[in-house]
Amino acid sequence: MRVLDQLSSPLIRRALLEAVLVGALCGAVGVHVLLRRLPFFTLALSHATFPGVVLAGILGVSVYLGGAVAALGLVLAVATIGSTRRLEASTATGVALAGAFALGVLLQSAQSSATRNLAGFLVGDILTVNAGDLAMTALFGLVVVVALAAFHKELVLSAFDAIGARAAGYSASRLDVLVLAIVALTVVTSIRAVGTILSVALLVTPALAARQWTTSIGRMMVLGAAFGAVAGVAGIAASAQWDVAGGSAIALAASGLLAVTVAIQQARSLPRRLGFT
Repeated sequence: MRVLDQLSSPLIRRALLEAVLVGALCGAVGVHVLLRRLPFFTLALSHATFPGVVLAGILGVSVYLGGAVAALGLVLAVATIGSTRRLEASTATGVALAGAFALGVLLQSAQSSATRNLAGFLVGDILTVNAGDLAMTALFGLVVVVALAAFHKELVLSAFDAIGARAAGYSASRLDVLVLAIVALTVVTSIRAVGTILSVALLVTPALAARQWTTSIGRMMVLGAAFGAVAGVAGIAASAQWDVAGGSAIALAASGLLAVTVAIQQARSLPRRLGFT
């Protein structure tokens, strides 16, 4: 088989490891995205990282650094707006979505080979991942996992009962900023694998599939991570087998897993809906 033959290539092995790491991280973090109803913010965040990534490419510095600075800048802006109440956060997020993406395209259009590089920034180019990229993914992923583990109870409590969290002595605003920062770092981590646009699919879809199987937040995060990793493996296998874009294949594999999961759950509940149980 072509896939097995290509496993001897260091490019494929690095891409496979990157896909598993990013898929698992996005699947786990995506549970908090769903709990706090942040898919739209995540979409805006993915667009906000774009000009930072493009500028980093122009200056010849790490795209992770550029993306992180841009993403955390949006987090601080949203947190400031939320604290001052001068403008609805959703309105500001929508403005940031369009404005940041337009700025990124403008910066990129002024460069040579703009079309090729633009596609890489938007949908990723996972086959170009090197050892340094893997190290950055592992580092960012470790920071996110440690934060999720250290503040798991507080994050879950504030997501379900913000008033109760404040009564228990927790700062709801700080927890909100922490979640947004975690999502921001996760989006930045996935840039090489699936780009700034498709990161939204990988953050939401595996977690949504996991939610079909359990109501426990802890188990949902583990299952979401597993689904994300499986989507990563399936996407790289499809890319190697049929010579298609790796990032798009990973996102499509995640969507396929969600479709299969929903179909299985619907089939399981069919007898009950028909009155046979």
